[in-house]
Amino acid sequence: MTDTREQVRSLDDPEVMVQTPGTIYDTVPPLTPRTEREAEFYQLGDGEMFVNLGPQHPSTHGVLRVVLKIDGEKIVDLDPVMGYLHRGVEKICEHGDWHHAISNTDPLEYAASMFSESLPVLSAERLLELEVPRRAEYIRVLAWELNRISSHALFIGWLALDLGGLTPILYGFGERDEIVEMLAALTGQKLLFNYMRIGGVNGDLNHEFLSRLGDWMGRAAARINDQATLMNENEIFVNRTKGLGVVDREMALQFQMSGPPLRATGVPYDVRRAHPYSVYPELEFDIPVRNDGDSYARYLLHVEEIKQSLRIIDQVLHQMPDGPVMAKLPRLLRIPPGRAFAALESPRGQYAAYAVSDGSDQPFRFRIHDPSFFNLQAVGPLSRGHLLADIMAIMASLDPIMGGIDK
Repeated sequence: MTDTREQVRSLDDPEVMVQTPGTIYDTVPPLTPRTEREAEFYQLGDGEMFVNLGPQHPSTHGVLRVVLKIDGEKIVDLDPVMGYLHRGVEKICEHGDWHHAISNTDPLEYAASMFSESLPVLSAERLLELEVPRRAEYIRVLAWELNRISSHALFIGWLALDLGGLTPILYGFGERDEIVEMLAALTGQKLLFNYMRIGGVNGDLNHEFLSRLGDWMGRAAARINDQATLMNENEIFVNRTKGLGVVDREMALQFQMSGPPLRATGVPYDVRRAHPYSVYPELEFDIPVRNDGDSYARYLLHVEEIKQSLRIIDQVLHQMPDGPVMAKLPRLLRIPPGRAFAALESPRGQYAAYAVSDGSDQPFRFRIHDPSFFNLQAVGPLSRGHLLADIMAIMASLDPIMGGIDK
């Protein structure tokens, strides 16, 4: 049988003629560039070649592909390819009622789902102009900060693991496991909590939760310090992250970055202070900042933010009032017509939603602003000129969660 496929020049080496791939394969680059950026990116210089990082890769685990343009071991440019987790969550939310939107947004921030599930709750409460019971507000802050610590502890471990260090991830999962067990005692779930409710929370604090929390608080600060010391005194880790993936203030603002990547450039922006919500104005805590803007600075900020979260939890436990945990609302909840923007500070930055109601029991429009999407956009400029072995350290320091990026 004669092979009738056309002979074309290889994209990796123009001097080599190869057969065109069959229809089951996507060509790299695309046959017709769709944007100016794509046309520029897919032009190879002398000695350059394309390498796919993911989606089948231990650090991207099936949810992200990064097309790398490299010259030897040096990264010339890269292009993140997303969409492997896309489910159309925003449209799904618009075809269910407001209560269903809570469980539909839960998986977006799957490492800290207390934050993503809060978006439809806060949006609906603003449209209703609803006053949430104070005890419920304190419980929300307690749940948010516990979830922030578990996410940050996991980040620290994963960052070290992407650089070849195994021990820190054991510390990270140890802390996360204890917090997850606590939240399971409170919510009945270990990953997608479905605990926030329009008007409050789904249940008051119980004895098992408080008992686990009291035991953990007595040793949490020391264990976090142990994990940080293990990494801070590791010469390999410090050398592999200092000066790597530097973001300056102008670049961070240009890419609309938020969270630790933004605060690592010296910008003290935190939604809890810039646009106060819940009972955060009544609590004392600092907004840690760094000025180096590199991967090491982003790591140090996560450690400092864990310490601030412990301060907040301690105050919440001492100041929490008695009272109900749910406002009185009708079973069939119809939100008044209007528009609302709600934002909160998640472990990765400003998590926000823009909601439009037409007066029915379903959102007319629900638009989600995910911080990981904006932070990940900067990975190209951050990686140029670095070695191929450094790409995962740069990406891991941005702490992206693909569930919210793809939506």
